[in-house]
Amino acid sequence: MVYVKKGALVAGTPPNVLPRIADEEMPGEQVILKPFYIDVYPFPNEEGAIPRTNVTRDEAEGLCLEQGKRLCTELEWERACKGPENHPYEYGPTYRSERCGTGKPPSLRPCGLRVGCKSDFGVSDMHGGSWEWTASDWGRGVKHELATLRGGNAAAGELVGRCANAMGRPPSTRSNSIGFRCCAGDKNTAEVVLHVVRGKALEYREKHDRPLIARALAKLPPDVRKDVGEDTLKIERVWIWRPIGNEELLLLGGCTGIGRKPACGIVVVRVLLDEPHVVGWVSSGHWAPTLHGDTDARDLWLFGGDDLGSFRRVVAYLWGRVSVGPKERRVPKPKKKKKKKK
Repeated sequence: MVYVKKGALVAGTPPNVLPRIADEEMPGEQVILKPFYIDVYPFPNEEGAIPRTNVTRDEAEGLCLEQGKRLCTELEWERACKGPENHPYEYGPTYRSERCGTGKPPSLRPCGLRVGCKSDFGVSDMHGGSWEWTASDWGRGVKHELATLRGGNAAAGELVGRCANAMGRPPSTRSNSIGFRCCAGDKNTAEVVLHVVRGKALEYREKHDRPLIARALAKLPPDVRKDVGEDTLKIERVWIWRPIGNEELLLLGGCTGIGRKPACGIVVVRVLLDEPHVVGWVSSGHWAPTLHGDTDARDLWLFGGDDLGSFRRVVAYLWGRVSVGPKERRVPKPKKKKKKKK
């Protein structure tokens, strides 16, 4: 086992750091944890061994107790992963898929095979292989009983490979992709308790916070300026977008060049501590933008128009980032040929 000294864990992911899952992660809150010990590898904690999987959480806890140990809490697991410098990934601040082999479905492999998949505390193979049971319940506002898993792997490697990432499953679950590792020492009682706030996915606002909008427009990045020019973007429509719990984005719709050839669109803004941050721009061509929600709150449809006519484009929310799809135009149906009379 390795010793994890007493120290501050920056739990979860701060709102200005992406990717991030706002309704599953603490917003970068500092938690002081007591020292503890943690296994270097997943159970059976032997270099070259295949991790033990297909056990329930109670069975995993029992196997740890047989060795005089216990299951780790999820914040102990996160502390051991982030290291003393609180890196987002066990190996550092930037995602590198080759370090732990992330970006693919979880699979079983011998422990210690990837020597670069190690935290600064000396804990190995926390990602890229099987998910790991923790002693923590899923404290994210879900009514039914779930236990928290950490580590693992998935196609979205940049997201899943983070030390803050977690997953909730019934504690009776058995799976070839779920294993565990053990901890020892006095248990830290700190847990993730996240109050998840949800609301209407897309809400039009009649009243506008003009000073906030002015501060946001003063921060337009160069690529937006290239599209709209140096004229002031006149904001006429404002929406609130809530794609997931605990995430609220401000959508500012407007145009420049009115009376000439307008350049219109939506400025996507995230407000943090009353300070606006521009996170996206969606052009609606020469037409003032209109928005419609989709069945999935994480998707919106923007409608606009240009010299070729009307179009629509999807605006998608993904792990805190906003992406914009291509222009989609309605293709006219071919006219049916009239049958000649005999």
